[in-house]
Amino acid sequence: MPLLALGINHKTAPVGIREQVSFIPADLPEALRELRANGQVAEAAILSTCNRTELYCGLEQLNAARVVQWLSDYHSLPTTELQPYLYQHPDYQAVRHMLRVAAGLDSMVLGEPQILGQIKSAYQVASDAGTLGTQLERLFQHTFSVAKQVRTDTTIGQSPVSVAFAAVSLSRQIFADLDSRTALLVGAGETIELVARHLRDHGIGRIIVANRTLERARLLATRFQGYAITLDEIPNHIAEADIVISSTGSPHIILSYELIKRAVRQRRHRPVFMVDIAVPRDIDPTITKLDDVYLYTVDDLQDIIQDNVRSRQAAALQAEEIVTVQTEQFMAWLRAQASSANIRSLRMQAESVRDATLERARRQLQQGRDAEEVLNYLAQTLTNKLLHAPSTGLREAAAQGNEDTIATIRRIYRLEP
Repeated sequence: MPLLALGINHKTAPVGIREQVSFIPADLPEALRELRANGQVAEAAILSTCNRTELYCGLEQLNAARVVQWLSDYHSLPTTELQPYLYQHPDYQAVRHMLRVAAGLDSMVLGEPQILGQIKSAYQVASDAGTLGTQLERLFQHTFSVAKQVRTDTTIGQSPVSVAFAAVSLSRQIFADLDSRTALLVGAGETIELVARHLRDHGIGRIIVANRTLERARLLATRFQGYAITLDEIPNHIAEADIVISSTGSPHIILSYELIKRAVRQRRHRPVFMVDIAVPRDIDPTITKLDDVYLYTVDDLQDIIQDNVRSRQAAALQAEEIVTVQTEQFMAWLRAQASSANIRSLRMQAESVRDATLERARRQLQQGRDAEEVLNYLAQTLTNKLLHAPSTGLREAAAQGNEDTIATIRRIYRLEP
């Protein structure tokens, strides 16, 4: 059964197109069933994220046009409008593509780990919808195993390459036990939201979100079981914070030298890790004069990120080698499956000949014919019928001068020279 990976991503399509072909999570089960009812789609799974929409299909026949048409119709888009942004990967390339995606090798941020969780969700939805078959089931399980191998055997996911992740990774170098620490996050934009997510994933004990508007702070704090305050309330809480990460659009300093000095004194000189991601700055740079304060700016983080991007690129070469080996391993399994189907077909044909011949031999015995004569009939008839196909093939190949077919038949039947 041919495999097909078809879709668009951040490399091939602008966000306006990606939005139009994305799938609402609640609609995915029905969409999968519709796709499989398309006629030639025997197995199906859909991966839909902000950066990509991909259809993974096991087809009755390799006909990508039918799948493209279904995707266009489902989203009410003319095929001509969608086609320029699509990529299509059959068989080997489909397997390789899925493995690369799961390993983070095809992501906007090289090596990012979130995509694996999204693939696992796509698998679960397809499994629950009943649209997976033997091939896609095996491919997904193989993909999860390979992604784990890439994470274990390479360093592709160990070096932070986003400002938010770099900030949290630095905090872990200073505080090994984040579960007992409090983080004060100043601002409520996208970067701070990513910081909050990374802190939560690494087990931060407590999060305080400070923002100009309390409502916006509450919206973010609620998502991460945090506590919301306004910017004016920061002096009352700054001493509680072991980690301070700030990213606002303020044109003025928000955390002054005197404010931090008082906080350090109240903390009895327990260390404070601070990151100023804002441009212009939120944190007075002169606080570096204070003992027990570790201040990093966005420029400091960029240096770390660039070093880590280079590190990930080197690790990606190792990951690509793993993907190549594991793609071929899966293809070997597929070929073995095809061979098993042929073997079953061959055995069924032989058993059918056997059963029919045996039934005629039994009738002859019941009619009183000599047993020795019946046995000879049985042996001769079975031999003739089982050898009819290869004998015919040899004669036809010889008549056509087809030495390759002759050699194949000789090899299969292990004929002596």
